[in-house]
Formats: sequence, C-alpha cells, structure tokens
Amino acid sequence: MASSPDFSAIKVFIFDVDGVLTDGTLLALNSGEQARAFHIRDGYAVRHAIRQGYRVAVISGREEEGVRKRLESLDVRDIYLGVDDKMKIFNSYLNTYHLEPSNIAYMGDDMPDIEVMRRCAVAACPADAATDVRAISNYTATLPGGHGAVRELIELVMKQHQTW
Repeated sequence: MASSPDFSAIKVFIFDVDGVLTDGTLLALNSGEQARAFHIRDGYAVRHAIRQGYRVAVISGREEEGVRKRLESLDVRDIYLGVDDKMKIFNSYLNTYHLEPSNIAYMGDDMPDIEVMRRCAVAACPADAATDVRAISNYTATLPGGHGAVRELIELVMKQHQTW
C-alpha cells in the first residue's frame, strides 16, 4: 500500500463523481438518461463519515438527477453538480463554512480537478486516475474509481483519527 500523508487535520472530504465515486462508465439509456454505478462500500463510508461529524461535499461537472438522489440518500448535503468552475465553487464552500484548505482531502481523477487538488492538504486520486492527476496527488488509492477508492481514503483518515 502507498505511504499515507498526515491526515490528522482532515475534517472535510470533497469528491468528484465520475471516475471517483463511479468508475467513469456512462450508460446511455433510450430515455436519454445516463446511468452510473456507485460502489456500496463507498456509500457506507460516506454516510459513516458524516455520522461521525466529518463534512462531505461533492463537486462535479455533470448534472444528473439520479446522482443527486444517490448522494442525498447518503446524507450528503453539499452537492454541487453541473459545475463549470470547480475552483469558484471550492472557494465559495470554504467561505460559507469558514473552512481552511488544510482541513480538506479532495479526491479527483482528471484535469478539471487539478486546480482544487493543489489547494488542499490531501490531494487524493483513485488508482486509475489520469496521469497528470496522479503526478500531483499526495495519496493515490490502491483501488480504482467506483470500486472502493473513496472508502479507502475515508477509512484511512478515520482510522488515523480513531473514529472508524
């Protein structure tokens, strides 16, 4: 397993959706919807983190009602979908909740995530993230996106805090 950065100050998790909470596959249905598959253990970890007092937010470039419903079912309240400028949303989120980048772990997988990842204490990515994202990450999960990478990060942080 890759060596872990110091997670001691992490109080907030922010995740991208496609390629992080899902494996990036889009199923184009006849109805026009684009279905995605989420890993159940990632969902458990997200809900568990929230119940233990961590903040969890999602910032994604795509807007899909099914994604929103899945996140809401996990008790995620800070859901930003259809975002063109992730840095703008990130800064607004910090200001709204009076947060510091030093308390945030962000997991992304592709180019739109890099700018925000560079601002956070922990820049994490799934094992199958884009090469440029892996290059700037200080934690690369052993698992790919949509297959437990989110759970892996949350579990490592919470175990370090003895809240898992």
